[in-house]
Amino acid sequence: MSLDAVLARIDDTLPEAMERLFGLLRIQSISTDPAYKAECAKAADWLVADLKSLGFEAAARRTPGHPMVVGHGGGVGKHLLFYGHYDVQPVDPLNLWNTPPFEPRIEDTPNGPVMRGRGTSDDKGQLMTFIEACRAWKAVHGTLPGKLTIFLEGEEESGSPSLIPFMKENAKELTAEIALICDTSMVSPGVPSIAGQLRGMLKDEFTLHGPRIDLHSGHYGGPGLNPLREIAKIVASFHDPKTGRVAVEGFYDGVHEVPAALLAQWNNTGFDEKDYLSSVGYTVAHGEEGYSTLEQQWSRPTLEINGLWGGYQGAGSKTVIPAEAHCKITCRLVGDMDPDDLRRKIRAHVEARLPKDARVTWDQSLEGSPAAVMNTNRAEFAAAKQALSDEWNREAVIVGMGGSIPIAGFFKEVLGMDAMLIGFANDDDAIHSPNEKYDVKSFHKGIRSWARILAALNG
Repeated sequence: MSLDAVLARIDDTLPEAMERLFGLLRIQSISTDPAYKAECAKAADWLVADLKSLGFEAAARRTPGHPMVVGHGGGVGKHLLFYGHYDVQPVDPLNLWNTPPFEPRIEDTPNGPVMRGRGTSDDKGQLMTFIEACRAWKAVHGTLPGKLTIFLEGEEESGSPSLIPFMKENAKELTAEIALICDTSMVSPGVPSIAGQLRGMLKDEFTLHGPRIDLHSGHYGGPGLNPLREIAKIVASFHDPKTGRVAVEGFYDGVHEVPAALLAQWNNTGFDEKDYLSSVGYTVAHGEEGYSTLEQQWSRPTLEINGLWGGYQGAGSKTVIPAEAHCKITCRLVGDMDPDDLRRKIRAHVEARLPKDARVTWDQSLEGSPAAVMNTNRAEFAAAKQALSDEWNREAVIVGMGGSIPIAGFFKEVLGMDAMLIGFANDDDAIHSPNEKYDVKSFHKGIRSWARILAALNG
């Protein structure tokens, strides 16, 4: 029996595959909110049952947080590990959703039908492309394609606190020849993409304290230090207003320029800067001067203000000088940037700019991971690239990714495994936002793509 029969099976059973996905999407597996703990466990159990129906030996494994789903199947051929995550982001603000986030549905759009609902793209729809490819293969051939380990996490959207300990404790069981990850997007619609590098992530948060209590602005306005005003000065000092470069001393240590040959490949990806910007309401790029939009997104580091607040925020006015102000920041890291070293530099930058009578406290929930660079010279990358090109009738490309997927680096650091990241999302999928969607074409051709890749890797 041939690959063609598997592809035909995928085409014929697409409605059933979509209905299975909808069953998983209805489960409200929001990992960051303790109120949804039971829902996360329910999603893990759903996946275990589905994997068992395909012949995997699978179980939901306990952690201090949400369960890890681990399954083993097949036995002949290259040993591959597939990773995805079943948890999803919160749905707030709910009033901006056009449809209930956990009642998935098909919606016709000018660009074709899409599946709408939380987790359609990130990451339930993506992980199910791989499982559905295995299902079609098993139905046609009676066996699974190669020796497979399935590893599905339930805490990716909440910082993965249980991930590294679990991987270390189960290293022998999880180690394979290469890891496959489906949690990324295509550089442009219809352009199949394999991620060759990912930016790392650093999170931090600080509170600037001023007076002992909130003060009447009539009594202390003028002589009183206002934490909101002072934190605004500090935030403004993070960037050079003319060039957009981060102005923290030593911030660019470990950053490397993109080799000319790789930059040439990026310039041939079909990326449309105008569409990329206009899809979210921009008319021009606002990043670091001297670098293209793709370079800014894939190979340059950032320091972003994710939250800035303090004082009275209710209806009407309250004339106070607040006692404190707060700021949340994240940095995207590239090259050899060290998250721990960078955290020290950012904190030093803030503390050097504190005026008298102000003090700062820092959040102690430290999170940081370095950038990940894949070994794209491995034969598996060439095989997958050809398989994707055959499916999409367009040469697949090796790209960078602006996001941070720490698991790719953890596979190398903890298990000594290289990873290959292949995803079928589009930039307009609104992941982490209201009205998240996943193109039906992405789901369908994603399944077909994995079938081709599995055939190529086990050929």
